[in-house]
Amino acid sequence: MRFLAAFLGLGAIGFAGFWMLTTARPASYALLSGDPERGEQVFDAAGCASCHGSEDDRLVLSGGMEFKTDFGTFVAPNISPDPEHGIGGWTPEQFVNAVQRGISPEGRHYYPAFPYTSYSRAEPQDIADLKAYMDMLPPSAVPSRPHRVGFPFNIRRGLGLWKLVYLRDGWVIEGDLTLEEQRGRYLAEALGHCGECHTPRGIAGGLDTARWLQGEGRIPAINASELDWSADEIAEYLTSGFTPDYDSAGGHMALVIENISRLPAQERAAIAAYVKRVP
Repeated sequence: MRFLAAFLGLGAIGFAGFWMLTTARPASYALLSGDPERGEQVFDAAGCASCHGSEDDRLVLSGGMEFKTDFGTFVAPNISPDPEHGIGGWTPEQFVNAVQRGISPEGRHYYPAFPYTSYSRAEPQDIADLKAYMDMLPPSAVPSRPHRVGFPFNIRRGLGLWKLVYLRDGWVIEGDLTLEEQRGRYLAEALGHCGECHTPRGIAGGLDTARWLQGEGRIPAINASELDWSADEIAEYLTSGFTPDYDSAGGHMALVIENISRLPAQERAAIAAYVKRVP
């Protein structure tokens, strides 16, 4: 009986510890008034339309794009300002918590197919500005489709432990960067979330930042030692989609360039300067 009591006691302590560690903890933001004009540039830099835009109109954010992974298939949700099927009823604070901390308004963890581990590096005011812009876009009544994720990955509570490991503050590339390179780092590591596709992942699906921008499978490396393009050639590629050999971007990268090409030229130059500093 003593052994059983001790076993049950240890089990209760372990469960209580798990429950505390995996609890979603939204942050409090005292912004929270967004500028839609600034938010439009954040929208393009963050590539929201690439995953959530409809086939007919990139500004109708009805979602539906599928992402097949080793953990299941994730489906981009409706993030239009529709109050029922989209995010029209969210406050700016709820939106910032979703984008930067991966927490829904109901207090549930989002799967990291939503790249909040990158967006967490962004300035909260930029995300509030993004919400102000997105509130002006056309609403869509298309319901979000559910993810197709099997056991045990369908237990979202466990993502609290995942976040303890992978949801971190700080930049990947440190050092004595110029102001242009710092801006490029912000655009590439935070808003543009380049590492989410171009960096290998570990067994738990988190980014292996020790191999930052070294490519993954068919996705090429874009660090300075692997990409021998000049900064001007990188900036041109982000503008026109053409490589120095006059090949053109395809697949999802074509959607990325459709967004980034809308940014001011100095922003694309900053991204190129940053890429040339990645070891």
